[in-house]
Amino acid sequence: MRKKKQHPYSMNWFKSILFIGVFILSSQTVHAQLFDKIVEFLTVHPNKKAVARDSSIYPSKAIFTPVVSYAPETNLSFGLGMKGLFKMRNSGPETRTSNIPLTLQYTIENKYLFFSGFDIFFPQERYMLTGNVRVQSFPSLYFGIGPNSPKSNEEKFSYSQILLEPIFLKNVFRKYLFAGAGIRYNKIGRVEPFPNGLLDESTHPGSHGSTSTGMQFALIYDSRDNILNAKNGLYIRFTHGMYGEVLGGTQKFQLTRFDMRCYTQPFKKSSTTLAFQLFGHFSNGDTPLLELGRLGGGELMRGYFGGRYTDRHLIVTQFEWRQKITKLWGLVLFAGLGEVAPSVNDFNFDNVRASVGLGARFLIDQKEDLNLRLDFGFGNEKSNYYFKIAEAF
Repeated sequence: MRKKKQHPYSMNWFKSILFIGVFILSSQTVHAQLFDKIVEFLTVHPNKKAVARDSSIYPSKAIFTPVVSYAPETNLSFGLGMKGLFKMRNSGPETRTSNIPLTLQYTIENKYLFFSGFDIFFPQERYMLTGNVRVQSFPSLYFGIGPNSPKSNEEKFSYSQILLEPIFLKNVFRKYLFAGAGIRYNKIGRVEPFPNGLLDESTHPGSHGSTSTGMQFALIYDSRDNILNAKNGLYIRFTHGMYGEVLGGTQKFQLTRFDMRCYTQPFKKSSTTLAFQLFGHFSNGDTPLLELGRLGGGELMRGYFGGRYTDRHLIVTQFEWRQKITKLWGLVLFAGLGEVAPSVNDFNFDNVRASVGLGARFLIDQKEDLNLRLDFGFGNEKSNYYFKIAEAF
């Protein structure tokens, strides 16, 4: 086992703090108005004066929340999360709310993370701007490549990353359907592997750093009634990227990703929502290590460390039962199946991994139906927990 030994009580201690916090918040003696005051204290209204003068202007807001997490690969990390909600001027009710989430975290091991995944709708949804921005110097775990990499391979490493992935799309043919393109720049540097370990001795492209630069084409169909917490609708996102050495890239490869999500409320006058996701990640060529499909994390297959299983191709399917309990509180049950493989023909049931879990939801913005989520996921080796803003998918 190539990893630093963790204190046996550290994770249990931090979980206990989280449980106590949830218990205090859910106490019946605390009135809902107190929660409203807390949320309002954490909310900034940048165009409040303009809205007072013109009621047709959408009241933009930025909701802040502290972010605290613990995991063996990152140790204790803390920071600030923000969800920006707004509409462009001259946007009517047919235009869904744009959102820009921001996360800034810092670990006690002097690592940092800045991330934003944004969806911006133009008036009447004629155009759409979506994408990701990530700047980080963060630890991770490496288990090798392949669907059967043993846990005994586990070793810790760290790396820096600069990811820029804007995609501009135009509404085409019918409502909710968008087509477009964008650039993608992903630089991995300052890789610090475990000395003389698997990653240190690896000859796989990008094991010690890489730069991916290329064009990405996209097709998106998005009929969700709420981008942040959909109750009904369908979301399909298909992207295909081509990367080479012309613009400074270090490897030549292609990357195709597919993400389909379906939401429905099966019972009339019910507060139950069923959510389904099918995600695929397929690469060809000299694909760098951190561009491979990585199973695990806070969104895909909760209960597994990010990258617990890594290979050229990845398929994950997830299901959630979301149940509203009170005005402020909700419960979620989720399950997932996923697999990685070196080629499409190598996918088989013997390598399928399963995860299950449950979570609590706390409403922090009633108008946008925005939740804080606390999830506990269980994989085939251990459990992990996640505390974030908005749903996993």
